[in-house]
Amino acid sequence: MRSSNPVFSRRGFGRDNGYAGFNTAPQAGGPAVATQANPYAQPTGNPYAQNPYAQQDLQYGAPPQAPATTGRMTIDDVVMRTATTLGVLIVTAALSWALLPVDDANINRSYGIGIGAALIGMVLALVQSFKRKPTPALILTYAAFEGVFLGVISNIVDNRIADGAAMQAVIGTMAVFAGVLVAYKAGWIRVNRRFYGFVMAAALGFILLMAVNLLFAVFGGGDGLGFRSGALGVVFGVIGIILGACFLALDFKQVEDGIAYGAPREEAWLAAFGLTLTLVWIYMEFLRLISILNSSD
Repeated sequence: MRSSNPVFSRRGFGRDNGYAGFNTAPQAGGPAVATQANPYAQPTGNPYAQNPYAQQDLQYGAPPQAPATTGRMTIDDVVMRTATTLGVLIVTAALSWALLPVDDANINRSYGIGIGAALIGMVLALVQSFKRKPTPALILTYAAFEGVFLGVISNIVDNRIADGAAMQAVIGTMAVFAGVLVAYKAGWIRVNRRFYGFVMAAALGFILLMAVNLLFAVFGGGDGLGFRSGALGVVFGVIGIILGACFLALDFKQVEDGIAYGAPREEAWLAAFGLTLTLVWIYMEFLRLISILNSSD
């Protein structure tokens, strides 16, 4: 399952060792029809849909039994795992906001703890992205450390740059999530191979440009090339949010494929992990955009 997030990757539901197979559909009683192989569809049919008593049923004249769905991923599994992961992130963010003050005497210490938590969270996310199977403890630990980072950064922006910025960023993130979900379910967003290629190419260019800007800022001082401040910062903030919305559409497609192809229930943790990464991306872009707009006042 590979991630639509531009930084981390996971296996895809739609093809072996690759990305989700777009424009494919499972067929009742047989493998999915697709140009790419589906890891959950074998030449003799979906291994999770096989009835071990089929031969016995035929021998005694009994009709074949409907394949059992026990152990397969459902939308309820994805919702519950995502809610659990985001719940851990929100709780640790609230605790870090309350316990790590950002006044003049403590801001450097709190900021250092937040950056340290972000680095640990990044390492944990990378470890999970290279694992073949999800590890719930690893995913929840990542969410905990990511929450510490978000709590500190949100507190700094909210108290020192723009009052109410954190709540505005939360509302903006929720609005993007709801809007993309409605558009995806209504068919206004068609996630196909061309859409995937365009989004990933745009994401790669965006990340490389931001990395160059960060290097100039670190070694040259100031705002680097200015891509994260002023008018250019606003433009790239909007682009970042749009990319986040596209990542959400890809995540929804991967969840839909996983359910359609009978992915194991444990794959719901990977779906929750990917959705959390994408929502954090969108939230950070909103927070950065709000801080830029208020700094220019």
